[in-house]
Amino acid sequence: MENTQQRVGVIGGVRIPFCRNNTAYADVGNFGMSVKVLGALVERFGLHGMELGEVAMGAVIRHSSEWNLAREALLSSGLAPTTPGITTARACGTSLDNTILIANKIAAGQIEAGIAGGSDTTSDVPIVYSQRLRKRLLAVNRAKTPLEKLQTAVRGFSLSELKPSFPGVAEPRTGMSMGEHCEKMAREWHIGREAQDRLALDSHRKLAAAYDAGFFADLVVPFRGIKRDGFLRPDTSMDKLAGLKPAFDKRSGHGTLTAGNSTGLSDGAAAVLLASEAWATQRGLKIQAYLRDAEAAAVDFVHGEGLLMAPTIAVPRLLKRNGLTLQDFDFYEIHEAFAAQVLCTLRAWESADYCKNRLGLDAPLGSIDPAKLNVHGSSLAVGHPFAATGARIVATLAKLLEHKGSGRGLISICTAGGMGVVAILER
Repeated sequence: MENTQQRVGVIGGVRIPFCRNNTAYADVGNFGMSVKVLGALVERFGLHGMELGEVAMGAVIRHSSEWNLAREALLSSGLAPTTPGITTARACGTSLDNTILIANKIAAGQIEAGIAGGSDTTSDVPIVYSQRLRKRLLAVNRAKTPLEKLQTAVRGFSLSELKPSFPGVAEPRTGMSMGEHCEKMAREWHIGREAQDRLALDSHRKLAAAYDAGFFADLVVPFRGIKRDGFLRPDTSMDKLAGLKPAFDKRSGHGTLTAGNSTGLSDGAAAVLLASEAWATQRGLKIQAYLRDAEAAAVDFVHGEGLLMAPTIAVPRLLKRNGLTLQDFDFYEIHEAFAAQVLCTLRAWESADYCKNRLGLDAPLGSIDPAKLNVHGSSLAVGHPFAATGARIVATLAKLLEHKGSGRGLISICTAGGMGVVAILER
């Protein structure tokens, strides 16, 4: 295979406003939200009837019938039906992973353009039968005669078998929720409640200011009568945040994570268009920024490492490969799964001990300028439909770089399962 490396441009992205679960999008589902954002992208960039190299969409919580989500959604989007689609999932990193997937194919010369995105809903979750009932129903299906089927159906039946099973939010390996894991991280890194609330307040204020300034006018497409994110609270305050009770550690009296400094269960979707320079030029489309490089990492959270600390490992690997320092960026987009997670990450990069003993570095990565962090708000104020967050961040950062006219941005996303996905955009 010929090795032809092309620069990969981010043309732009769109999303629908993110909403609290069981509100405006409760009956829409992943398919409906995915069709909406793909269709909006088609309209914005004049892609109707066009065949793209690939559409990569993902969803973390989806029904078994949605195994082909990307392909089914693109068939209703206005793209040519000859466009392939692939459906993926890596928890909160899903649509950043899809961006990397599409970008790598473009860089290798396999395709010229593609769309990356994701959708998630916690309103329409798969509810499954108990294991005993599933086995019983399968056995009934295997039975040959009507009598055998009836006997299999009733033999040893208990009403308890009818109890449904809902998707869990706990890590299968530990039985602990992400919030419980993050409480442990906050204690380990001595991250207090006030600092977490302050970061959350800043996120709301920044997002509100960006909306008021019109920054999201072409990034956020109204849907179901909603024009702004349902989590946004422009009028929140430190006093209001301080009045909230701990959400995960409710008994010890030392819990610091609350509904105010943690992301809530969300519904939403986002997508971005990526292309080679030649493809964009031929169609008169401007490139907002270029995807320079990306990295993924994982931690051994089962045996003591912080569940959401993998980006602290992925970033220095990425920096080393690209000959950069942590300070060589104009913007930092660090996904706010929890305020504590962001603060733990920043403190780890400042720690001489952690950087030496865990990262193998001669010196700490150092601090970043807080004025460059999540400058238009992030997940605490926007919401966090798991598979949509990466595409939201890529689209936001690309537009930031376009407005600046030059520069470089770092994306950092922690995920369930003790993983992290990071990337560099530049212009």
